[in-house]
Amino acid sequence: MEELALGFTDMKELYRCYMPFFKNGGLFIRSARHYKMGQSLALSVTLPDALEPVVVTGKVAWVSPLGAQSSNPAGIGVAFIDDKHGLSSRIEKLLGVQLHSNEITYTM
Repeated sequence: MEELALGFTDMKELYRCYMPFFKNGGLFIRSARHYKMGQSLALSVTLPDALEPVVVTGKVAWVSPLGAQSSNPAGIGVAFIDDKHGLSSRIEKLLGVQLHSNEITYTM
């Protein structure tokens, strides 16, 4: 299983990447690389308030190809499958009321 390391230093970027509409949460990852729907990935995620990364496994559930009609960047949405360290809960706690914002995200 491929592992991707993601480091968030900015809350605004975390908000733009978080995908709360997946059952267990998920993250959008900017990438020009091609991934297949359903492909399993391990994510090593460092949040803005953390020194150590949290590892979560997931599957590609969203693809924004390079050159898509929207102004969104190319990348993939990874739906969390095994979130035994509570990454989704940690993100939602960090984002708080911003989760209900009308600000644009990279997905919906």
